[in-house]
Amino acid sequence: MGVAAGVLVVGDTALDVVVRHASPIAWGDDTVGNTTLRSGGAAANAAAWLAHLGEQVTLVSRVGDDAAAAQARAELTARGVQCVFTVDPTASTGCVVVLVDATGQRTMFPDRGTNALLRPTDLPPLDGARHLHLSGYVLLDKATREAGMEILTAARASGVTTSVDPQSAALLDDTFLDAIRGTDLLLPNHDEYLALGGDRVLDVVTAAAVTRGEHGAYWVDRGGVVEEPALPTECVDTTGAGDAFNAGALRAWLAGSGPREVLRAGIAAGAAAVAQVGAQPLSRR
Repeated sequence: MGVAAGVLVVGDTALDVVVRHASPIAWGDDTVGNTTLRSGGAAANAAAWLAHLGEQVTLVSRVGDDAAAAQARAELTARGVQCVFTVDPTASTGCVVVLVDATGQRTMFPDRGTNALLRPTDLPPLDGARHLHLSGYVLLDKATREAGMEILTAARASGVTTSVDPQSAALLDDTFLDAIRGTDLLLPNHDEYLALGGDRVLDVVTAAAVTRGEHGAYWVDRGGVVEEPALPTECVDTTGAGDAFNAGALRAWLAGSGPREVLRAGIAAGAAAVAQVGAQPLSRR
């Protein structure tokens, strides 16, 4: 196990099976689609975009001993991500089937696989890390919640700043706030922010950068609210847009930028993500 360097991203790595369909789904029959197989997973997506934007980034995940893990490692490494994978032969690498309609909106069918087996011992030494970003799926799954909380505690004990993306409004409850207490930056979408009680989150985190899709994003802290509009962008595929926003916002925040610049950087990265097919950048910058 290597030493984590730069920005450390912890959470899901998966194989994304992306199916684009121009016509409505003919349930119980055939619907013509265009299918691609690419590495995905919320944590892996954020790590790939961070590397694309120029950050030194390490991804920590648990994967299976299978072809999906090999593909993910190869694609992420090619994009500049250092992969610290714990290989677990007892389960398959996570897989997500993503249906993308003609408007670019996506419906996801996730199978967490080995991601549901993440352990605190999967975390490498933090000697070279300056920030840890945790995918909220780790905390939303009861099987990995304790591991996620221990990982956040270990980061804070090492003097590393932390951020969390809640990931799913439908799965949030009050226990999530307890799990993220002490986090420096929360990265929810607007629905997730409301599901957590709105400004109540400032009782447990320092600040929040909140996405609102086509309406842009806003920053909330004890000093008030800052808003930024979205960029005009052709929407091809919204998969991974939030993860890209996280990467852009984190890069600016870690560089010491103010709220408005953080939002603009996140929005720009998110716009780049929705303008392409797939959740990760198509090339390494």
